[in-house]
Amino acid sequence: MIVLVLNCGSSSIKYQVIDIDEKSNALLAKGLVDRIGLPEGSLTHKPSGKTNFELKQPIPDHTTGISLVLEALTNPEHGVIADLTEVKAVGHRVAHGGECFKSSVIVDEEAKKNIKSLFEIAPLHNPANLEGVLSIEKVLPGIPQVAVFDTSFHHTIPAINYLYALPLEYYDKYRVRKYGFHGTSHKYVAKIGAELCGLDLENSKIVTCHVGNGGSVTAVLNGKSFDTSMGFSPLDGLVMGTRCGSVDASAITYIGENEGMSYAELNAMMNKKSGVMGMTGLSSDMRDIDAAYDAGNEKAIVARDMYYNRVKKFVGEYAAEMGGVDLVIFTGGVGENSADLRRYVCHNMEFMGIELNDAVNDVTRGVNTIISTPESKVKVAVIATNEELVIATDTYNLTKNL
Repeated sequence: MIVLVLNCGSSSIKYQVIDIDEKSNALLAKGLVDRIGLPEGSLTHKPSGKTNFELKQPIPDHTTGISLVLEALTNPEHGVIADLTEVKAVGHRVAHGGECFKSSVIVDEEAKKNIKSLFEIAPLHNPANLEGVLSIEKVLPGIPQVAVFDTSFHHTIPAINYLYALPLEYYDKYRVRKYGFHGTSHKYVAKIGAELCGLDLENSKIVTCHVGNGGSVTAVLNGKSFDTSMGFSPLDGLVMGTRCGSVDASAITYIGENEGMSYAELNAMMNKKSGVMGMTGLSSDMRDIDAAYDAGNEKAIVARDMYYNRVKKFVGEYAAEMGGVDLVIFTGGVGENSADLRRYVCHNMEFMGIELNDAVNDVTRGVNTIISTPESKVKVAVIATNEELVIATDTYNLTKNL
């Protein structure tokens, strides 16, 4: 079955086309539609075994962007399918499922209504995700669509870890609680990492570190999410590119009172003007922070060390929560590619049974590799995440018999 996987952002569409069945999968094409709604948009299309294709033109909305994707997929020169009827289903990444969605679902009117009901608590993501669904309805009417939620994997977290110590009425009225994110990534890399290291996933203690511009750490106990660093929103936990991560709420109210800032302004400050960008004034991209770090920039040195150290703190915290750890996994753009991050997190962790193989760690970039020594009691691995494959798999399983 050929499945189109879409990850729609506010001004972008990431996509993959995957031919999948019970036993195998093959990536046919992937690409990016960018700068939607801006004067000059772009499409970058990368078909397997063929020359890449790029297009620059105004792309006013997601429907136009998806139409361009479908045209690229069927183009005689750089396409990968002869006709759109070959696409049997579309899978969508949806950021927030709230308490409505504990697993992936076939999209119907009720599902669309519930996704929309979560706009208020996921204003940056869910509207764009739903726009992708509605756009497919226009350009491929009648095709089955599946929504796969970042939050679903974390529905196994127990109440002691998902509730906040606030008056319980706010959970009862507004469902204010920890939801967690990056669930498809944490689920995937835990499974692949357990296979790589010879662990029984259903009898294991794994800490998965998805570290990038956004990032989260998850305690995966016996194959299920037990705790995770992101919370009610993706703001909590790690220091990120532009997000502050965990912070004393009183510091925020103090700043707001003294600066005369509205709730909206405080929210923007924490989400878009903080993290390594706010600390350095340089960039939200860790490659830029690395360059400034190497050049001796004091702000970059503090910011990067804080960024790294927060990951280390959660690894220790979750090992304590689970009563030990069998495997620590690094994934995501920084986790897969930064030997420095992995070295920092694993340094002086021999007391926990972690012994890093520095020679292997130094050369590992985005390839599934064990980077701990053979003698290490706790395995450490780099696993390349593949959220799109998780989405395609769920889409196939839900629609194959329709």
